[in-house]
Amino acid sequence: MINPNRFPIYADLLEAKKQGKKKFFALIDPDKLHFDQIDQTIELGQTAQIDAFFIGGSLMVNNVLDDIIIRIKENSTIPIILFPGSSRQLSYKADALLFLSLISGRNPELLIGKHVETAPYLKISPLEIISTGYMLIDGGVPTSVSYMSNTYPIPATKNDIAVCTAIAGELLGLKLIYMDAGSGARQAISTKMINAVSSSIDIPLIIGGGIRTAERAYQNVQAGADMVVVGNALEKDPNLIIDIAAAVHSA
Repeated sequence: MINPNRFPIYADLLEAKKQGKKKFFALIDPDKLHFDQIDQTIELGQTAQIDAFFIGGSLMVNNVLDDIIIRIKENSTIPIILFPGSSRQLSYKADALLFLSLISGRNPELLIGKHVETAPYLKISPLEIISTGYMLIDGGVPTSVSYMSNTYPIPATKNDIAVCTAIAGELLGLKLIYMDAGSGARQAISTKMINAVSSSIDIPLIIGGGIRTAERAYQNVQAGADMVVVGNALEKDPNLIIDIAAAVHSA
Protein backbone atom coordinates (compact mmCIF):
# COMPACT_ATOMS: atom_id res chain seq x y z
CA MET A 1 0.00 0.00 0.00
CA ILE A 2 1.31 3.46 -0.90
CA ASN A 3 2.30 5.62 2.07
CA PRO A 4 1.10 9.12 1.13
CA ASN A 5 3.49 10.74 3.59
CA ARG A 6 6.47 9.31 1.75
CA PHE A 7 5.08 9.31 -1.79
CA PRO A 8 2.67 12.28 -1.86
CA ILE A 9 2.90 13.02 -5.59
CA TYR A 10 2.34 9.48 -6.83
CA ALA A 11 -0.37 8.91 -4.24
CA ASP A 12 -2.09 12.04 -5.55
CA LEU A 13 -1.86 10.75 -9.14
CA LEU A 14 -3.44 7.46 -8.12
CA GLU A 15 -6.23 9.21 -6.24
CA ALA A 16 -6.89 11.55 -9.17
CA LYS A 17 -7.13 8.58 -11.54
CA LYS A 18 -9.53 6.85 -9.16
CA GLN A 19 -11.74 9.95 -9.09
CA GLY A 20 -11.44 10.65 -12.82
CA LYS A 21 -9.68 13.98 -12.29
CA LYS A 22 -7.39 14.98 -15.15
CA LYS A 23 -4.06 16.76 -14.71
CA PHE A 24 -1.98 19.19 -16.75
CA PHE A 25 1.79 19.53 -16.51
CA ALA A 26 3.83 22.33 -18.09
CA LEU A 27 7.26 21.27 -19.36
CA ILE A 28 10.18 23.68 -18.97
CA ASP A 29 13.29 22.89 -21.02
CA PRO A 30 16.19 24.92 -19.52
CA ASP A 31 17.97 24.93 -22.88
CA LYS A 32 15.12 26.72 -24.62
CA LEU A 33 13.76 29.34 -22.21
CA HIS A 34 15.39 32.50 -20.90
CA PHE A 35 14.75 33.48 -17.30
CA ASP A 36 12.21 36.18 -18.27
CA GLN A 37 10.20 33.56 -20.17
CA ILE A 38 10.46 31.16 -17.26
CA ASP A 39 9.17 33.83 -14.88
CA GLN A 40 6.15 34.37 -17.12
CA THR A 41 5.53 30.62 -17.32
CA ILE A 42 5.71 30.30 -13.53
CA GLU A 43 3.27 33.17 -13.02
CA LEU A 44 0.80 31.79 -15.56
CA GLY A 45 1.14 28.29 -14.13
CA GLN A 46 0.33 29.55 -10.64
CA THR A 47 -2.67 31.51 -11.95
CA ALA A 48 -3.98 28.51 -13.91
CA GLN A 49 -3.32 26.16 -10.99
CA ILE A 50 -1.51 23.64 -13.12
CA ASP A 51 -0.71 20.38 -11.38
CA ALA A 52 3.09 20.27 -11.78
CA PHE A 53 6.08 21.63 -13.61
CA PHE A 54 8.15 19.09 -15.51
CA ILE A 55 11.80 20.13 -15.84
CA GLY A 56 14.06 18.51 -18.41
CA GLY A 57 15.30 18.25 -21.97
CA SER A 58 17.11 15.96 -24.37
CA LEU A 59 20.43 17.80 -24.05
CA MET A 60 20.49 20.41 -21.25
CA VAL A 61 23.77 22.02 -22.24
CA ASN A 62 23.68 24.75 -19.58
CA ASN A 63 24.00 24.47 -15.81
CA VAL A 64 20.96 26.39 -14.61
CA LEU A 65 18.82 23.44 -13.48
CA ASP A 66 19.12 24.24 -9.78
CA ASP A 67 18.59 27.95 -10.43
CA ILE A 68 15.35 27.28 -12.30
CA ILE A 69 14.01 24.99 -9.60
CA ILE A 70 14.82 27.56 -6.90
CA ARG A 71 13.11 30.25 -8.96
CA ILE A 72 9.93 28.15 -9.27
CA LYS A 73 9.88 27.36 -5.55
CA GLU A 74 10.30 31.02 -4.65
CA ASN A 75 7.36 32.06 -6.81
CA SER A 76 4.86 29.21 -6.71
CA THR A 77 3.51 26.29 -4.70
CA ILE A 78 3.40 23.95 -7.71
CA PRO A 79 5.25 20.59 -7.42
CA ILE A 80 8.40 20.18 -9.51
CA ILE A 81 9.05 16.85 -11.22
CA LEU A 82 12.31 16.11 -13.01
CA PHE A 83 11.86 14.66 -16.50
CA PRO A 84 15.52 13.83 -17.20
CA GLY A 85 16.94 13.36 -20.66
CA SER A 86 20.11 11.89 -19.20
CA SER A 87 21.60 10.69 -15.93
CA ARG A 88 23.29 14.09 -15.53
CA GLN A 89 19.99 15.94 -15.19
CA LEU A 90 19.55 15.48 -11.46
CA SER A 91 18.80 17.94 -8.69
CA TYR A 92 17.87 17.25 -5.09
CA LYS A 93 16.02 20.57 -5.02
CA ALA A 94 13.06 19.16 -7.01
CA ASP A 95 10.17 17.25 -5.43
CA ALA A 96 10.15 14.11 -7.55
CA LEU A 97 11.83 12.40 -10.48
CA LEU A 98 10.45 10.24 -13.26
CA PHE A 99 12.78 7.22 -13.31
CA LEU A 100 12.36 6.62 -17.03
CA SER A 101 12.83 3.27 -18.71
CA LEU A 102 12.56 3.55 -22.50
CA ILE A 103 10.42 0.46 -22.99
CA SER A 104 9.53 1.28 -26.61
CA GLY A 105 13.18 0.91 -27.67
CA ARG A 106 15.82 -1.79 -27.53
CA ASN A 107 18.73 0.30 -26.27
CA PRO A 108 19.87 -1.49 -23.09
CA GLU A 109 21.47 1.67 -21.70
CA LEU A 110 18.07 3.36 -21.53
CA LEU A 111 16.20 0.27 -20.40
CA ILE A 112 18.40 -0.38 -17.36
CA GLY A 113 22.04 0.67 -17.95
CA LYS A 114 21.94 4.32 -16.88
CA HIS A 115 19.59 3.42 -14.04
CA VAL A 116 22.26 1.26 -12.42
CA GLU A 117 24.65 4.22 -12.42
CA THR A 118 22.24 6.63 -10.74
CA ALA A 119 20.41 4.23 -8.40
CA PRO A 120 22.76 4.65 -5.39
CA TYR A 121 22.39 8.42 -5.52
CA LEU A 122 18.63 8.34 -5.96
CA LYS A 123 18.24 5.83 -3.13
CA ILE A 124 19.60 8.30 -0.59
CA SER A 125 18.14 11.42 -2.20
CA PRO A 126 15.11 13.30 -0.82
CA LEU A 127 13.41 12.96 -4.21
CA GLU A 128 10.25 10.93 -4.65
CA ILE A 129 11.23 8.40 -7.33
CA ILE A 130 8.45 7.38 -9.72
CA SER A 131 9.34 4.48 -12.03
CA THR A 132 7.93 5.26 -15.47
CA GLY A 133 7.63 3.29 -18.69
CA TYR A 134 8.57 5.78 -21.41
CA MET A 135 7.20 5.08 -24.89
CA LEU A 136 8.18 7.08 -27.97
CA ILE A 137 5.42 7.32 -30.59
CA ASP A 138 6.11 8.50 -34.14
CA GLY A 139 5.08 12.14 -34.40
CA GLY A 140 5.78 12.54 -38.10
CA VAL A 141 9.27 14.05 -37.80
CA PRO A 142 12.59 12.88 -36.33
CA THR A 143 12.92 14.13 -32.75
CA SER A 144 15.82 14.88 -30.43
CA VAL A 145 14.72 12.03 -28.19
CA SER A 146 14.83 9.39 -30.92
CA TYR A 147 18.19 10.67 -32.14
CA MET A 148 19.79 10.86 -28.70
CA SER A 149 18.35 7.52 -27.57
CA ASN A 150 19.30 5.74 -30.82
CA THR A 151 15.88 4.07 -30.96
CA TYR A 152 12.93 4.01 -33.33
CA PRO A 153 9.51 5.24 -32.17
CA ILE A 154 6.44 3.03 -32.28
CA PRO A 155 4.58 3.69 -35.59
CA ALA A 156 1.66 6.05 -35.08
CA THR A 157 -0.88 3.54 -36.43
CA LYS A 158 0.36 0.46 -34.55
CA ASN A 159 -2.05 0.59 -31.63
CA ASP A 160 -1.49 -3.09 -30.87
CA ILE A 161 2.25 -2.61 -30.36
CA ALA A 162 1.61 0.37 -28.08
CA VAL A 163 -0.92 -1.61 -26.05
CA CYS A 164 1.34 -4.64 -25.61
CA THR A 165 4.29 -2.43 -24.70
CA ALA A 166 2.29 -0.56 -22.07
CA ILE A 167 0.93 -3.79 -20.59
CA ALA A 168 4.46 -5.18 -20.37
CA GLY A 169 5.56 -2.06 -18.53
CA GLU A 170 2.72 -2.39 -16.05
CA LEU A 171 3.44 -6.08 -15.46
CA LEU A 172 7.09 -5.24 -14.85
CA GLY A 173 5.95 -3.08 -11.95
CA LEU A 174 6.34 0.39 -13.46
CA LYS A 175 4.10 2.99 -11.81
CA LEU A 176 3.31 5.19 -14.82
CA ILE A 177 3.19 4.92 -18.59
CA TYR A 178 4.32 8.00 -20.50
CA MET A 179 3.58 8.06 -24.25
CA ASP A 180 5.44 10.86 -26.02
CA ALA A 181 5.48 11.98 -29.65
CA GLY A 182 8.49 14.18 -28.84
CA SER A 183 9.17 17.90 -28.81
CA GLY A 184 8.02 19.61 -31.99
CA ALA A 185 6.07 16.59 -33.23
CA ARG A 186 4.16 17.25 -36.43
CA GLN A 187 1.26 15.13 -35.28
CA ALA A 188 0.02 14.31 -31.81
CA ILE A 189 -0.62 10.77 -30.62
CA SER A 190 -3.99 9.64 -31.97
CA THR A 191 -6.95 9.46 -29.64
CA LYS A 192 -7.51 5.88 -30.84
CA MET A 193 -4.09 4.84 -29.57
CA ILE A 194 -4.61 6.72 -26.30
CA ASN A 195 -7.96 5.02 -25.77
CA ALA A 196 -6.57 1.59 -26.63
CA VAL A 197 -3.67 1.90 -24.19
CA SER A 198 -5.72 3.53 -21.44
CA SER A 199 -8.32 0.77 -21.65
CA SER A 200 -5.63 -1.91 -21.30
CA ILE A 201 -3.75 -0.73 -18.20
CA ASP A 202 -4.68 0.23 -14.65
CA ILE A 203 -1.79 2.58 -13.89
CA PRO A 204 -1.90 6.30 -14.77
CA LEU A 205 -1.18 7.32 -18.37
CA ILE A 206 0.69 10.49 -19.39
CA ILE A 207 0.49 11.86 -22.94
CA GLY A 208 2.89 14.41 -24.44
CA GLY A 209 4.15 15.72 -27.76
CA GLY A 210 2.38 17.61 -30.53
CA ILE A 211 -0.28 19.13 -28.26
CA ARG A 212 -0.66 22.71 -29.43
CA THR A 213 -4.23 23.65 -28.50
CA ALA A 214 -6.61 23.39 -25.57
CA GLU A 215 -8.97 21.43 -27.80
CA ARG A 216 -6.34 18.77 -28.47
CA ALA A 217 -5.48 18.49 -24.79
CA TYR A 218 -9.17 18.06 -23.99
CA GLN A 219 -9.53 15.35 -26.66
CA ASN A 220 -6.58 13.48 -25.15
CA VAL A 221 -8.02 13.37 -21.65
CA GLN A 222 -11.44 12.47 -23.01
CA ALA A 223 -9.79 9.57 -24.86
CA GLY A 224 -8.33 8.24 -21.61
CA ALA A 225 -5.16 10.17 -20.78
CA ASP A 226 -4.89 10.86 -17.06
CA MET A 227 -2.33 13.63 -17.59
CA VAL A 228 -1.12 15.73 -20.50
CA VAL A 229 2.26 17.43 -20.81
CA VAL A 230 2.83 20.49 -23.02
CA GLY A 231 6.17 22.16 -23.58
CA ASN A 232 7.01 23.26 -27.11
CA ALA A 233 3.71 25.10 -27.66
CA LEU A 234 4.14 27.00 -24.38
CA GLU A 235 7.60 28.14 -25.44
CA LYS A 236 5.95 29.88 -28.40
CA ASP A 237 2.89 31.14 -26.52
CA PRO A 238 3.02 30.88 -22.71
CA ASN A 239 -0.54 32.19 -22.43
CA LEU A 240 -1.76 28.82 -23.71
CA ILE A 241 -1.24 27.57 -20.16
CA ILE A 242 -4.46 29.24 -19.05
CA ASP A 243 -6.64 27.73 -21.82
CA ILE A 244 -5.09 24.26 -21.68
CA ALA A 245 -5.32 24.04 -17.89
CA ALA A 246 -8.98 25.06 -18.01
CA ALA A 247 -9.75 22.53 -20.74
CA VAL A 248 -8.00 19.62 -19.00
CA HIS A 249 -9.47 20.36 -15.58
CA SER A 250 -12.95 20.69 -17.04
CA ALA A 251 -12.78 17.07 -18.16
